[in-house]
Amino acid sequence: MNHIPEAGNLEPAAPTPADLVRTEAAALEALAARLEGPMAEAFARAVELILRCGHENGRVVVTGMGKSGIIAQKIAATLSSTGSPALFLHPAEAVHGDLGVLMRGDVVIALSASGETEEILRLLATLKRKGDALVSFTCNLNSTLAAASDVALDCGVEREACGLNLAPTASTTSMLALGDALAIAVSLRKGFRAEDFADLHPGGKLGKRLAKVRDLMHSGDEVPVVAPTTPMTDVIYEMSSKKLGITTVQDQGRLRGVISDGDLRRLLEREGGAALSRSAGEAMNLHPRTIAGGELAATALAILEERKITSLVVVDTEQKVEGVLHLHDLWGVELI
Repeated sequence: MNHIPEAGNLEPAAPTPADLVRTEAAALEALAARLEGPMAEAFARAVELILRCGHENGRVVVTGMGKSGIIAQKIAATLSSTGSPALFLHPAEAVHGDLGVLMRGDVVIALSASGETEEILRLLATLKRKGDALVSFTCNLNSTLAAASDVALDCGVEREACGLNLAPTASTTSMLALGDALAIAVSLRKGFRAEDFADLHPGGKLGKRLAKVRDLMHSGDEVPVVAPTTPMTDVIYEMSSKKLGITTVQDQGRLRGVISDGDLRRLLEREGGAALSRSAGEAMNLHPRTIAGGELAATALAILEERKITSLVVVDTEQKVEGVLHLHDLWGVELI
């Protein structure tokens, strides 16, 4: 068995990397057990405080020093990205003017393993004066911070993963997991949807997966359009010039049908040169697959793959054409 020294004992120890990960995993298992048992009620109160502040146009202000401060920044980011406006407040900067960001009705989440972090304790008088709710993440429920909190959540660990039992490791992992649990619990209570997440994540690969169809579709002059009476030679020209593999057939802006490359090829195979004497209305597919502009890109991709087609016409509730979405527009999108 590896020797795990007490805090402050500088005798070196040599836990393996796997030992370190197991120590942090054990801390998370202990946290999960508390959330299902003695801490369940306190956690539920913390969720209610955040929900109430949202109804009152308040925000969540997360604060912490050192390693706890880094975790606090991540928790603030997770809250914001799941529908709960949040910001990070550096406690040392707070007492030099940054306390001005606090508004009545905010909820403050303070992270301190010891519960005695000087910079955070100096904020307590101001928080109480403003009447803001205080939730603490601490490893010491007998601390000054815990006593001053409306809700104190226990992040205590049996030991840190650090071989010297000094560096914040298992404790900060527990704080991070607890913050994630709190943010997701609140988002579920709010009914936060994939569409809401998409609105808050417009950039990068994730943003494209959650983008709306209207954000990616071809619109305006890029949309191939012919009338039902258009001769087939002009239909072919429109399809070739717009390079989307289809053309919409419209009557006063409303979709009447679609002609695809495949439709045209099959028509030529059946009728040969006589096909060129037909009009668009005679050759069109009367029941093309369409999609609403507010649908997710991932939903459009699923339809294209299921139907083995390359384009979807984007229409509104009155079947007016808004655009065309091509499979190439969805490169980089993954199914949800």
